[in-house]
Amino acid sequence: MAEYKALIRWAHTDGIFAKGTFSREHTWTFDGGVTIPASSSPSVVPVPWSNDACVDPEEAFVAAIASCHMLSYLNVARLAGFHVISYSDDAVGRMAKNDRGGMWVSVVVLTPHPVYLESGTPTAAEEAHLHEVAHAGCFIANSVKTDIVVASQ
Repeated sequence: MAEYKALIRWAHTDGIFAKGTFSREHTWTFDGGVTIPASSSPSVVPVPWSNDACVDPEEAFVAAIASCHMLSYLNVARLAGFHVISYSDDAVGRMAKNDRGGMWVSVVVLTPHPVYLESGTPTAAEEAHLHEVAHAGCFIANSVKTDIVVASQ
C-alpha cells in the first residue's frame, strides 16, 4: 500500500512560550519538495500569534476533502463517458462542539461545479449519481468521520 509523508517544522522565534504569545507559523514540506507556509487559524489563535496569509490545518482538511472528491469525480465521469473540461468547488468546513465538548470540523459542504463538453452533459440525476460514486471512492472521505455533503447546484 502507498505511504504519504509530510514534514512539519516549527521553531520558537519570538514571544513568551509559557504565556502563549509566540508565533504559530510553521511549514509543511511534502515528498515532492513543495513547502507551504502554515499557521494556526486566526479564529483559534488570534493574530499576531497566527498568520491568516498561511494555510491552517482546518483549511487544509477542507481542501483535502474537496480535492479528493474532485479527483474521484473526474475519474468516475471519465469512465461514464463524460468529458469534464473544468471543475471548481467553493468548499466550506464548519466547526462545532462534539459530545465531549471538544471542537471538530463537523461538516464539510462541497459545492462542485463540473463543466462538460457541450456534446456530453449528464442529466441532473446522472450527475448526482456520479457524485455519489465519487464520494464512495474518495480515500479521504473514507478516512474521516466528518459529515461530507455534496450540495446540489
